Amino acid sequence: MIQSLLIANRGEIACRIIRTTRQMGIRTVAVYSDADAKALHVQEADEAVHIGPSPARRSYLVGDKIIAAALSTGAEAIHPGYGFLSENAEFAQAVIDAGLIWVGPAPASITAMGLKDAAKTLMAEAGVPVTPGYMGENQDSVFLGERAAEIGYPVLIKAVAGGGGKGMRKVEAAADFTDALASCQREASASFGNAHVLIEKYIQRPRHIEVQVFGDTHGNIVHLFERDCSLQRRHQKVIEEAPAPGMDEATRAQLCAVAVKAAKAVDYAGAGTIEFIADASDGLRADRIWFMEMNTRLQVEHPVTEEITGVDLVEWQLRVASGETLPKRQGELSINGWAMEARLYAENPATGFLPSIGTLDHLALPEELRIDTGVEQGGEVSPFYDPMIAKLIAWGETRDEAIDLLRDGIDGTEVWPVKTNAGFLGRLLDLDEFGLGDVDTGLIAREVDDLVHPSEPEPEELVEAAALLCASPSNGPVSAILGFRLNAPPRAEARLLDDAGNIHLVAFDEVAADEPTADVLAFTDGFARRYVLDEPRGSGHSAAGDGVILSPMPGRIIAVDVKSGDTVTRGQKLVTLEAMKMEHSLTAPFDGTVAELNAEVGAQVQVEALLVRIEMVEV
Repeated sequence: MIQSLLIANRGEIACRIIRTTRQMGIRTVAVYSDADAKALHVQEADEAVHIGPSPARRSYLVGDKIIAAALSTGAEAIHPGYGFLSENAEFAQAVIDAGLIWVGPAPASITAMGLKDAAKTLMAEAGVPVTPGYMGENQDSVFLGERAAEIGYPVLIKAVAGGGGKGMRKVEAAADFTDALASCQREASASFGNAHVLIEKYIQRPRHIEVQVFGDTHGNIVHLFERDCSLQRRHQKVIEEAPAPGMDEATRAQLCAVAVKAAKAVDYAGAGTIEFIADASDGLRADRIWFMEMNTRLQVEHPVTEEITGVDLVEWQLRVASGETLPKRQGELSINGWAMEARLYAENPATGFLPSIGTLDHLALPEELRIDTGVEQGGEVSPFYDPMIAKLIAWGETRDEAIDLLRDGIDGTEVWPVKTNAGFLGRLLDLDEFGLGDVDTGLIAREVDDLVHPSEPEPEELVEAAALLCASPSNGPVSAILGFRLNAPPRAEARLLDDAGNIHLVAFDEVAADEPTADVLAFTDGFARRYVLDEPRGSGHSAAGDGVILSPMPGRIIAVDVKSGDTVTRGQKLVTLEAMKMEHSLTAPFDGTVAELNAEVGAQVQVEALLVRIEMVEV
C-alpha cells in the first residue's frame, strides 16, 4: 500500500482526499500557490510545499514543480484530483518516468479518450452506441454544412478538445450554420489551441446520464451504477443525483453493461465516468441513450455514488494504484437509497451569476448533511480559481426524503459577505418538474428568471432586524444573526436599509440589549440580507437607488468613462471593472450628474467600494 501521497490539487478535492488518507494512515503532502498559503488543504496535510505564484498556469499547472515537490518530500505517489492536470497524459507519463506512482488510469487510456471525435470513433468500433453525427477530418465549412443538413437540424457543433461548455454551438437552421461554425472554431482555437470540431444531432429533450466505472490492473472492471447530472447551467452541472429518476432495471442493466464495455475498450484502470446523452422525450429507453464522452478521473459529483453504494472511491483509487485488485466484484455492489449533491458557488445569480470573491466573514454550513469543502470561516474565495465553496450532499431512503433533507440544508446555509447561489439551488429543488423527476439540460435556462431573484423579506424578519438595530441597553447582548420571533405589539418605527439598497419602514417592539447592533444579517431560504438603519442623505450613506455605484467584487479598474461633474444618461457606461478574468461594465441607474468619482484606471478596489455617485437631475 502507498505510504505517502502528494496531492496535485487544492481546495475541496484536496481536503476530500486527505480525509480518506487520514483514515488509511497515509502521509499526505499538499502543494500551494501564493493565494493558497493559508488554505484549508495546506493546514490539513502533513506537509506542504509552495509551488509558485497564484495563477494556476504558474503553479498548479506546472507539472515539473509538482513532481519536484513529490521527490523532495519523499512522496511515493501523486493523486491529481480533478481539473488542472488530472487528464493530462503527458503529466501522467512524467510522474511514472520519475519513478512515482500515478493514481489514475494509464496515460494511453487518457490519450484514447482525450479528444471527443477520436473517442467516439473508438467507442463505435467497440459496439458502443454514439450520437448520430460527423466526426471526420474534413473541416471545410461547406462540407461540414452539407453533413449538418444530412444529420438534420437542429445540430450541435462541438470542439473536439473542448470542455466546460466552451467551443460549443447549437444551430437551429442552415442559414445560421456558417457563422456559428466560425464562432465555435475561434473560441476552440483560443481556449484549447485546436479549432477542430465535430457535428452531432441536437437532442431536443436531453438528459445527462453518466455511469461510474472502476478498473484495476488485473483486468477487472465494474460499474457503480448511474448518476443524473441533467440540471445544468451553460453546460455546467448544478445539482446531481443517484440513481437517475425514471430509470428502470432493464434500462439500467443495459446502460451499465455498455459503460463497462467502453472501459474495457481502453483497458481502463482506476476511477472513470462514461457520460451519455439521453433523449428523454419518451422516458429513459436504452435505444435512445448514446455515448458522449469519458472522463478519465474522479468526478466532482462522485459523493452521490459513494452515498448509495457505501464505497469510498478515493480509497479504491489508492488500492488500485498500489497494485491491489478491486475490493468488490460486480455482484457485491448494489444501490441503497437516494443521494443528491448541490454545488454551492460564490456567485451572484441576480447579477448574471457574476463571481463573488473575498473573505468569508460568516460561514455556517448544515451539520445534518455531508459537506465536502476546502474553506472555513475567515478563509477567502480567491479570484484565481473555481469559486466553489462547498458541495452539500444529502442521502435519504427515498428521492423525496433526499430532496427534503437537501432543501433543509440549503435553508440552513449562511454565508456573508460573499454572495452565493444557495437561494437559487433551493428554488431549483422547489420546481414541480424537479420533484417529479421530469428534468432535462434546458430546464434551468427556461426557468432562470424565476430562480435568481430573492423574494420580499417576511414582516417577521424586518421586525426582528429593526428591534435589534434599535435595541435599548439592558440585560445582556443580542445576536446580530436573526434567530427568534417577537410576539408583543409594535411600539416603535425604524427605516431599514438592506444591502440591495431597498428602504423598509418597520414598526417593531423594543428589545433590551447592552447596546444596539450596527448591522443585522438575515438568512432565509438560502438568500442572505444585511440590514442597517437608514441615515440622512448627507451622512455619507446612501441607497443604491440614490445613485451610489459600488464595486460588485474585488477587482481592477481598467476604464473610467466619466469625470466629476459630467452629465450622464440612464444606462451610460461609467466604469469598467476586471475581475475573475471577466470585464464588468457599471452603468448609470438614471439621468443625472456625476457628484462623486472614486475610480482611477489601474486601481485595485474591494467589494462594495464606492466608485461613483450619481445625483438625479431635478426636473
